[in-house]
Amino acid sequence: MPSHAEHRKMPYSADQMYDLVADVDSYPQFLPWCAAARIRSRTEKGDREVMDADLVISFKVFRERFGSRVTLWTDRSRIDTEYLDGPFRYLKSKWLFTPAEDGGCIVDFDVDFEFRNRMLQGVIGLVFNEAMHRIVHAFEKRAAALYGSGAAKMRE
Repeated sequence: MPSHAEHRKMPYSADQMYDLVADVDSYPQFLPWCAAARIRSRTEKGDREVMDADLVISFKVFRERFGSRVTLWTDRSRIDTEYLDGPFRYLKSKWLFTPAEDGGCIVDFDVDFEFRNRMLQGVIGLVFNEAMHRIVHAFEKRAAALYGSGAAKMRE
């Protein structure tokens, strides 16, 4: 049952980081091992938007599609993801974006999952921490590419 948590100070606004993570369609452009993304549906539900999405993950000889429900809480600067279908037993993640007093924002990210396939779980277990660091770094690089570097680019 791998789980991982990150707490990062970023020089971008909470809105910018929220928008970057909420843009699931763009994941194949910058996330390692993400071969494809497709939004199945989007529904407004009062104070949140719920998006069902498929991601195709390609890692060595494994290529798997999985579906997830992404809940976008714009007013709370929070994004929750829960597993719908695919190779996992379960998957949950949470992103929280908090404006920092001195500019920029604090990004908190938590993920917890388990694969159904023992062999795939074993392979991922060997490289899990490195994979999570590469994914977080990919989001950081994407933010720099979209918003430039430094607090001068903040729009809050």
